[in-house]
Amino acid sequence: MNKNVETFIGCDSEYSESAVALFGAPFDSTTSFRPGARFGSSAIRHESFGLETYSPYQDKDLTDRKVFDCGDLELCFGSSEAALADIEEQTRKLLNDGKLPIMIGGEHLVTYGAVKAVFEKYPDMHIIHFDAHADLRDDYLGVKLSHACVMRRCFDLVGDGKIHQFCIRSGDREEFRFAAEHTDMHKFSFDGLSELVAELESSNTPVYFTIDLDCLDPSVFCGTGTPEAGGVDFPQLLSAILKVSRTNIVGADINELAPMLDASGTSTATACKVLRELILSINK
Repeated sequence: MNKNVETFIGCDSEYSESAVALFGAPFDSTTSFRPGARFGSSAIRHESFGLETYSPYQDKDLTDRKVFDCGDLELCFGSSEAALADIEEQTRKLLNDGKLPIMIGGEHLVTYGAVKAVFEKYPDMHIIHFDAHADLRDDYLGVKLSHACVMRRCFDLVGDGKIHQFCIRSGDREEFRFAAEHTDMHKFSFDGLSELVAELESSNTPVYFTIDLDCLDPSVFCGTGTPEAGGVDFPQLLSAILKVSRTNIVGADINELAPMLDASGTSTATACKVLRELILSINK
């Protein structure tokens, strides 16, 4: 693979020497409210040069890591099935080459393609899910492949008790009833995360980590398709990411930045910082 023309800041190592590989999944064809997340990955790359490679939070620098940026996939906007197949294929290739895949969405449905490939390699994996929305609908307006259904489709793969959801503050009644029986849901906050991390860390359980950026409060992150009041702030999210990084992360993503919905650019800058801290936190 050749490096993308424009990379996320500090992520310009050669593919052969990199332990971590970024790629973008610019897809938002099932977005249920405001579209625009397909532009998230390219905006994050472009605006990342407003950041330093150094994190004062972790005393780590991206220039000390070996990270390859594959660029964006060219996805079919008219077919969720085709887009997810391409994401799954890309993730599988990175895993087979010994890389840890980190995907930049895109709407949250893109997570399902990556999870399918990771689950194929790690069938005992758990999913840690940060989000404002439960995403547990069996279908949305008759469609099963929707960003409103992504965690339900992931549940179809991993089964009971393996999806751990935090910051959830939106969904229909049936989603919360389903979660009470089948997932480990923590509403409104990160309460319970420390205990979960201790359990997963002690067993070295493979973890797929997905961050829907709308877990952040709209006052911090308004550039997203379905903003939901009552979210966490950046320091709380960063603290939670650092906790999850102690587990055996085998794949990760961030998603649901719609950059044009925040003309100030603050949401994109926040997404860049979240991605920098996520990359630096993972011990690979």
